Amino acid sequence: DPALYGRIAATNALNDVFAMGGAPLLALSIAAFPESLPNDVLAAIFGAADEQVRAAGAILAGGHTLRDEEPKYGLAVVGTVHPDGFWTKSGARPGDALFLTKPLGTGMLLHAAREGRRHEEGLAAATEAMTTLSRDAADALRPFSPHAVTDVTGFGLLGHAHEMAERSGVRLELDAQALPFFPGARELAAAGTRTGGDPRNRDFAQPHVDADGVADDLLALAYDPQTAGGLLIALPADKGAVLAAAFASRSLFLARIGRVVEGAGVALG
Repeated sequence: DPALYGRIAATNALNDVFAMGGAPLLALSIAAFPESLPNDVLAAIFGAADEQVRAAGAILAGGHTLRDEEPKYGLAVVGTVHPDGFWTKSGARPGDALFLTKPLGTGMLLHAAREGRRHEEGLAAATEAMTTLSRDAADALRPFSPHAVTDVTGFGLLGHAHEMAERSGVRLELDAQALPFFPGARELAAAGTRTGGDPRNRDFAQPHVDADGVADDLLALAYDPQTAGGLLIALPADKGAVLAAAFASRSLFLARIGRVVEGAGVALG
C-alpha cells in the first residue's frame, strides 16, 4: 500500500522531534525510486506523507529525489523546542521509573508477513501504532518534566536503553515480564522469527546487557528493531501514578517497564 508506506515513513521521522520535546515545523522529502515505478504510486506515497506532516502541525516543503532500484522514502524534519523543555537521553537518574508508550514487535510482525506468516490482528495493531504520531504522548508527558526521553526505533528497546544508560551514567533495570507486545509478536518470536536487524542490534548492545535466564523469545523482542516506536521515558518514580492517570485520561497507551539505579549498563530480568 503506497499510501501506508508514505504515512509510516513520515511518522517515523516526525516522531524524532516529538521525542526531544519539540514540535515539527517543516519537513523535506528524501526519496529514491526506480524509473519503472508508476507515477500514481509515487503520488500516493508523497500525498500520504504530506497529510501526516500537516497532521503534525508542519509543512512538507519540497525535498530531493533520485533514481535507485530499491524504493526508499524518508523525511528530514526541522522543529522548534523551548530551551527549558528540551528532552535528551542523557538525564536519567537513580530513583527514576521507566515507561514505554507503545508495545514492541513491529519488526517481528512485518518480517513474518514478508515470509508468508501473517498475523492479521498483530499487523493491524502494529500498523495503527506505526501511523500514530507521538505528539499526544509528548503533550501528556510535557508537564511532568521528564529526566530523559528517547524513541525506540531501529536499535530496539535494549539498544536505546543502552544509549540512555551510557549517556546518563546509570543502570537501567527492565522487567521482562512487564514488556508490552503486539498480538502475535511473542508467538512469532517463540517460533524462531528473527529480523535482519536482530544480530546487528545484539552486536551493538549485548556487551552492555545482562539478561541471564531471560527466555529467548522475550530477549528477541527486546532486541527487535522498531518502526515509529514509542517513547522510552525516565522520570521520578513518585510521579509515575499521576503520569499513568494522565495518559489514561487521554486514552493513550503507557506501560511501566523498569527503573533506574546506580551503576552502568542494562539489566533485563
